[in-house]
Amino acid sequence: MVRVLVWLFRIAVALIVLAVVGAAGAYLFLSRSLPDYDARLEVQGLSAQVEIVRDSANVPHVFAESDADAFFGLGYAHAQDRLWQMLLLRRTVQGRMSEVFGARTLGFDRLFRRLDLYRLAQESVDAQDEDAREALRAYAAGVNARLAEINERALGRGAPELALFNMAIAPWRPADSLAVLKLLAVQLAVHLPEEVLHARLSAKLDDADRLADIMPPVPGEGGAEIPQFARHSPGSARPAPLASASGTGDPLSPLRGRGFGGASNAWAAGPERTVSGGTLLANDPHLRLSAPSIWYLARLELESGGVIGGTVPGVPAIVLGRNERLAWGLTYAYVDDQDLHIERLNPDSPGEYLTPDGYKPFEVRRSIISVRGGEPQTLTLRWTENGPVLPAEHYNLGAVTPPGHVMSLSWTALAPDDTTLSAGMRIMRAGSVREAIAAGRLFVAPAQNLMLADRENIAMKVVGAIPRRDPAHRTLGRAPSEGWRSENRWRGVADYAQNPEFHTPQSGILGNTNNKTVERPFPSHVTFSWGDTQRISRLEELMERNPVHTAETFADAQIDTVSYTARSLLSLIARRSWFAGQAAQEGTPQRRRQKALEMLGEWNGEMSEHRPEPLIYAAWMRALMKRLVQDELGRLSDSFRHVEPLFVERVYRDVNGASAWCDVKGTVDRETCEQIATAALDDALLWLDETYGGRIESLRWGDAHMAAHDHQALGRAPVLGFLLNIRQSTSGGDNTLMRGRTSGREPEPFLNVHGAGYRGVYDLADPNASRFVISTGQSGHFLSDHYDDMAQLWRRGDYVTMSLDPALARAAAVGVTVLDPVGE
Repeated sequence: MVRVLVWLFRIAVALIVLAVVGAAGAYLFLSRSLPDYDARLEVQGLSAQVEIVRDSANVPHVFAESDADAFFGLGYAHAQDRLWQMLLLRRTVQGRMSEVFGARTLGFDRLFRRLDLYRLAQESVDAQDEDAREALRAYAAGVNARLAEINERALGRGAPELALFNMAIAPWRPADSLAVLKLLAVQLAVHLPEEVLHARLSAKLDDADRLADIMPPVPGEGGAEIPQFARHSPGSARPAPLASASGTGDPLSPLRGRGFGGASNAWAAGPERTVSGGTLLANDPHLRLSAPSIWYLARLELESGGVIGGTVPGVPAIVLGRNERLAWGLTYAYVDDQDLHIERLNPDSPGEYLTPDGYKPFEVRRSIISVRGGEPQTLTLRWTENGPVLPAEHYNLGAVTPPGHVMSLSWTALAPDDTTLSAGMRIMRAGSVREAIAAGRLFVAPAQNLMLADRENIAMKVVGAIPRRDPAHRTLGRAPSEGWRSENRWRGVADYAQNPEFHTPQSGILGNTNNKTVERPFPSHVTFSWGDTQRISRLEELMERNPVHTAETFADAQIDTVSYTARSLLSLIARRSWFAGQAAQEGTPQRRRQKALEMLGEWNGEMSEHRPEPLIYAAWMRALMKRLVQDELGRLSDSFRHVEPLFVERVYRDVNGASAWCDVKGTVDRETCEQIATAALDDALLWLDETYGGRIESLRWGDAHMAAHDHQALGRAPVLGFLLNIRQSTSGGDNTLMRGRTSGREPEPFLNVHGAGYRGVYDLADPNASRFVISTGQSGHFLSDHYDDMAQLWRRGDYVTMSLDPALARAAAVGVTVLDPVGE
């Protein structure tokens, strides 16, 4: 027995030693791909020396003698820190993910092959102006210089993920950068799935008023000026329906579900509304949270001067930020830039489709998708005069495509001469508001609200192509229309001068939270589906609170967590419940309900991570939405996993008979809205008890509203997910300025999955007091100290200094990389 124990002990020790040695070996191997920021090397493609100074936050400051060499340095820095991310973005838009991930991503590859975005990106290279083409070439050379260094020095393939997936790495090409911009357009787009949902709801609901309840138009004139003395009344703000898409549950999915398209905040103050007498601008674009963030901070020293801000790995531009004379930000404009067309097949020749001029053959070509661990898949790609044909499997198109027909897509992002990058380059170098607006003429997709501030002026301009539609369009672009009817086809795009534009408002402040900007009749409209009418009301309150503003008040607004929606909806839904009912014994469901109502009655709507009320409110609204729509919509109710404030308001105000949603069709009695609200509260409290247990006073919103910065490829792996994912307790919610969009999916419906991955506040009176932050860290390497070093700053609402002073960058630099041309 003793000998058995001895041998068991020896085996245990041996296993422990092997585990330690294995872990040490894995660490040494994976750490080889960590970049050396204090290095000097000779590289091909430079005309003169480039110096990359990384400040204390690991933000690279690229100093070069020419613009081309500066973009070379940016490409090299991106590839040092975000190589895996760049390669994954490229593979996604190329439709080549299945070569790495197998059948799991086959559906995504099929979609992107049919959209043919990579071919369109290749064609768009020649459409760029000379400055942009030079930047694309130089940037690609910088990325490839890093790839050559990795190969020559055996640097662990450049990223840990590449060691695990062992995929081939092709050189970076100029078209790859344009393809990444196309991918961003896909992730921001909302109208295609909205058209499908509108059509399905139209077929499901017999009453047009009920369709108007669940997919309402946004009322009011709209605008960008923040009025100096706005009037507020509960429920006056209304939300617009957002996007839906299929296949969004996989972290590798490039698609976004309903409510997860583009969302952003931006506001600017003129000199008369600031303490300093200069101008201020704040911007925080909202995208799906991930580790690493889609954003990467950088500074370039160009011939036109220094420029600093947020970049997207793979793209040679400061996408948003400031230079020495101008600051700019972006919010998604919700331009209706997509239309679905029902194409009639020739019953005698399925290779033809009907046009206004009779039947014509599809443009057809074959495409082969290689699948890891499976057989190659051959696709037949078909294009019509309206755009590519998308089969029934994508976006639930099969549910709205009649027999003998197929569905095609018109979309501004499908332009083969997309000059969006050229526009970005010109904006980046602009010295004034007017120069930047002129530069926006080249912007195509995705359409954005460009918020601007120079030292004296502020403005906002919608940049991007807006389709011209025929006044006789049969569905107004809100639902699929017959592609063979000429009145349903686009008439090109509107003149840039017609895009909404706002200059130097009387109130001194401009703001946009994806809210309605203009009221124009069809076909001069911008869109029927705006992204927000809730956050804008809170922004008005905060901007009016102070007669003059500072960078601090702008930063405070970015992290404001008060829900205007909660305040307005609770006053409608719970107003009778607060004063109804009799005293109940402790421990009974009635007493628990009364306690919840008491807590919500004293709550100010602040979605604080430390409080129980936000969780009670969110659970109640979720249960209420489910009870209101499930019996009417059946399976379509899955498209409404989040509270729709305007819908709920219409129901509880009984607008045009909207209280009919409260009646349960399957019962004899007619239920009232008060009864449904009470039942939904009981549902919510039961769910909270089963999920969290304990007293409702001890609940904590942050326990449910964890920010999920998950690794796209490995985030679900049992051990690696723990190491690579970044999870944080967060405040805010679906409708707060510090927006933390919840997942809406079990088992974690309130997980924070979509928010401001970048925040910037720019002070043109004191530019070095400007600040920015991203949601994770600069590095995509999980062994790096800079993988998550900004995550806590981001969670707390803190920032790092945004300065163009070279001395400040060098003062506490974590490293200086010197790139020399070969032979010097």
